[in-house]
Amino acid sequence: MHFAPAGLRHALARRNDDDRISYLALRKAIGIIGLALPFALVLGKLLIDGPGLESSMSAYYYTEMRDVFVGSMCAIGIFLLSYRGPERADDLAGDLACVCAVGLALFPTSPEDKAETWVNALHFVFAATLFATFAFFSIVLFRKTKPGVPLTPTKQRRRVIYAVCGWTIVGCIAAIVLVKLMPESSPIHRLDPVLWLEAVAVLAFGSSWLTKGLKDA
Repeated sequence: MHFAPAGLRHALARRNDDDRISYLALRKAIGIIGLALPFALVLGKLLIDGPGLESSMSAYYYTEMRDVFVGSMCAIGIFLLSYRGPERADDLAGDLACVCAVGLALFPTSPEDKAETWVNALHFVFAATLFATFAFFSIVLFRKTKPGVPLTPTKQRRRVIYAVCGWTIVGCIAAIVLVKLMPESSPIHRLDPVLWLEAVAVLAFGSSWLTKGLKDA
């Protein structure tokens, strides 16, 4: 590379810079969708369908916000499929998250007034795996550093953000499982806990990716 013509070196350097900018923009796009989705679903339904909350984010599939939910999941999936991180693990995690995000859109949760089916079970598997993958990105992949490269104060702060976001997602997953194990007669179900826990997990996911989209993140 040191013996390559100056023009070629310049072209390669410019291409690397362009690739870096593209991936920063991709990370920001994923983060923005994640941060906007809970608000878009809840506020959009209130404005169009009237008062009332759904039991989960997935339940908005059966409201006028169906296209927003499906479109957002597919967009996140395509962006994650296009994402290429520094290691093979990043690519595999992105591909898995893509399958799960699109799976959520194609296999919706069962309506509240109908019995659960195998489609609902598959939807739950996709959702749990997707959130687990989001947590893996934040806790493991985003916090990796290059050997021998000292951490700047900014990168140290961002590593803390990734950890907080990732463990927040894990905590929300665990809490959702506990809620699902509670009897239907439990008063806690009246508070729509799954909706709020999912919203917090998605906001944590969006915050992590938006932070990763910052320069030198």
